[in-house]
Amino acid sequence: MKEGIHPEYRDVVFLDQQTGTKFLSRSTLTSRETIDLDGKTYPLFKCDVTSESHPFYTGAQTRIVETGRVEKFRARFARTAGTVKSAGH
Repeated sequence: MKEGIHPEYRDVVFLDQQTGTKFLSRSTLTSRETIDLDGKTYPLFKCDVTSESHPFYTGAQTRIVETGRVEKFRARFARTAGTVKSAGH
């Protein structure tokens, strides 16, 4: 690797602001805030959403009710369901 052109790659603590969950990972991001974790001081990055709070990962995602859509489709195309166009007879 060429010296002096790469950012510092180090341990960083990520904090999910919705749940308060903290996890330690490695990153090149910089932060003015720090946090003490397990007796060491790490840069702190505050996240709005992580896998701990995102509805897709927590199972809290609401499913769209598809029965209404199916019924609309059937009602819209009910009149054409019984008719078949003849092929040039």
